Amino acid sequence: MNVRDRIAEAITPTIESSGAFLEDIYLVRAGKKSLLTVIVDGESGLNLDQVTEISRNISEIVEALPELGETPFTLEVTSPGIDRPLTVPRHWRKNKGRLIKATMVDGSVNEGRIGESSETSVMIGESDIVFTEIKKAIVQIEFKAQGE
Repeated sequence: MNVRDRIAEAITPTIESSGAFLEDIYLVRAGKKSLLTVIVDGESGLNLDQVTEISRNISEIVEALPELGETPFTLEVTSPGIDRPLTVPRHWRKNKGRLIKATMVDGSVNEGRIGESSETSVMIGESDIVFTEIKKAIVQIEFKAQGE
C-alpha cells in the first residue's frame, strides 16, 4: 500500500463520521517540506465550520502517521471547485438543476440541466444518458439564476 492509500485509509472514517466523503488526496513533496491536500465533499456541500472540524480531525490523525516520517508538511483541507468533473452518481444528485456540459465517449457534446439521476444514468435536458457514455462532465458557471 502506497503512502497516499495509507493516508486515505486512516482519514476516511473520521471524514465519513462527519457526514462527508473523501474525494481525493494529493501529496506533493517540495524539497524539505510536503503539501498534503485533502479534498472532501458532502451530499449538499460543506460549510466552513464543517471543513474546519474535518481539518482538525484529519490533522490529529496524519501527524501520527509513520508514513509521513519526520518531513514537515502543510495540511490543506478543501472542498472540490466548481470546475471539478462530475464522476460519481452523488456528484450528479448534488448538482441537480445546474447547467452542465458533457463530452460523450463518441466525441459529441451534450449540454443541459441535470435532472433526475440514478446509480447508472442521468437526465441531461430531455436525454436520459448512461454514465458509461460520458467521458467528462463539468458544471457550467452561470452569472444569472435560472428563470431570471
